[in-house]
Amino acid sequence: MPSSFQTLSSALNRQTLFEDKTWRLSPEPWRLTPQQVTQLEQIGDACLAFYKSMDQLYHRSLQGKNLLRNKQLLAPWVAGYLERGKPARVVQHGRRLEFKGQTPLVIRPDLLLTEEGFVLTELDSVPGGVGLTAFLNQLYAQDDVNILGGNQSMVDGFYRALAALKSDIENPLIGIVVSDEAATYRPEFEYIAALLQAKGRRVYVAHPADIMPLGKTLCLPVDGNPEKIDIIYRFWELFDVENVATADFIFKAVEDEDVVISPPMKSYQEEKLNLALLHHHALEDYWRESLPKFAWKTLKKIIPRSWVMDPVELPPNAVLDAPPVQGKPIRTWEELGEASQKERKLIIKISGFHETAWGARSVVLGSDSSREEWQAGIRRAIDMADNHLHILQAYHKPMRLQHPVYQDADKIVPMNGRLRLCPYYFVHNDKAELSGVLATFCPADKKIIHGMPDAALLPCQVVDAT
Repeated sequence: MPSSFQTLSSALNRQTLFEDKTWRLSPEPWRLTPQQVTQLEQIGDACLAFYKSMDQLYHRSLQGKNLLRNKQLLAPWVAGYLERGKPARVVQHGRRLEFKGQTPLVIRPDLLLTEEGFVLTELDSVPGGVGLTAFLNQLYAQDDVNILGGNQSMVDGFYRALAALKSDIENPLIGIVVSDEAATYRPEFEYIAALLQAKGRRVYVAHPADIMPLGKTLCLPVDGNPEKIDIIYRFWELFDVENVATADFIFKAVEDEDVVISPPMKSYQEEKLNLALLHHHALEDYWRESLPKFAWKTLKKIIPRSWVMDPVELPPNAVLDAPPVQGKPIRTWEELGEASQKERKLIIKISGFHETAWGARSVVLGSDSSREEWQAGIRRAIDMADNHLHILQAYHKPMRLQHPVYQDADKIVPMNGRLRLCPYYFVHNDKAELSGVLATFCPADKKIIHGMPDAALLPCQVVDAT
C-alpha cells in the first residue's frame, strides 16, 4: 500500500530534522532485490578490509618498512601524499602507534547504479544521513513493506558500534560532538540521541564548546551537572580542526586514554586519493597481498580508475600515469586540458582536508564542462597541489531508471532519473553490518547526483526480482 502524500508531508513538517531542506516525495521506497542486498553486504566487508589495509599501508610507508612478505617494495611517497598540507598536530596524532589499526565505525560509500552494476565514487568516514535514513525507514515502514534496516536497526546499530568501544562500562556516556561547519546535521543526531535516551542510554549531542575539561577528564553538562565523557562520536572533519575550540583537549584526552573517539582522528582516512592508491600500478602487489581475495576483486570492480594529480617534473623519457590525450600519453597535467570532449569522461575533485571536499562542491565533470571550465579545473588542481591534492577519476554514467513520485497531493507520476545509493555500515565485532540504505533519485538530466529539491530521498525495501 503506497504512503499517502498527506502522511509523508505531515510527518516531515512536524519535526525540524530537515530544516530548510526539501525534496520530491514518493509513495514507496526504492526497491532492491535480495541479490543486490547481498552485493551491498559484500561491499561493506570489502570497504572495512580496505580501511584496514590502507591504515597498514600508511604506517609501513611512514616507517620505511617493506610492504611485501617475499619481495622488496618501499613506498615512502604514500605517507608523503597523505600528510601533505596537514597541521603538525593532526599529523603527529595520526602517526601514534597506539591508534594503528583503528578504523571508522560508521562507513558509507556512495554507489552509483550503472549498466555494469554498482560503481563506488567516494568512501565517507564521517557521513551525514544516519538520522535521516532512520527517520525515513520509520516513515515508510508498513506491515507489507520489508524496509532494509528499520528505524531501530539503524539507531541500535549506531549505538552498539559505539558502546562496544567501552565494553567494560555498562551504560557509557557518549557525546556526539557536532561542529559549526557540520551544524546542518545536528538535528538528525538530536533525533537519534532522543530515541536512545528514551531507552535509558546516555547519549547527548554537543557543540565542541560544550566540552568541559576537568583535569585530564572531559565532561558534558547533563541536567546541569558535569559528567565524564566515555566515548566521543566525532562529527566534524579534520580540515575543520582549527575551528573546534576544544580540539587540543580532545587530542590530549584521547592520547591519555581518558576518552575513546570515533572516527579516529586520522586525516589520511578522510582522503579520496586512497581510491587512486588502490589503482596505482606500483602498489598492486601490496593490495593483492594485504586484502582478502573477495575484497580485492570487489573493490577493483566497483572503484573507477583514479589518478593523483601531482604536478611533478619528469625526466625526458618519462610520462605521467594519467589518461591519454588524442591517443598519446601526457607529460604534464596541463596537457589534459587539450583532451576532446569524448576523452573528458573524467571527474576532477579535491582529495580532502578542505571545506570544498564534500557535497560535490569541488567537482568538475569534464564531459559536461566547456573547454575553458575544464582547463580552469586543471589549473586549480595544479595551483593547490602544494597543500591540497586533487584526484582525477573515470566517470561512469548512472543508468536511467524510473520511480513513482508525487506531482501534487493527488497525483502520482513516473519519474525518469538516475540513482545513488548510500548504504550505512556500523562496524561491530570486526564486521561491517549493513543497517540501512538511503536512495537519492535525481532527474535524468542531472550529471552529478546529490541531494537537491528536484531529487527524491528514499529508504530501501527488499523485494523479490519477480
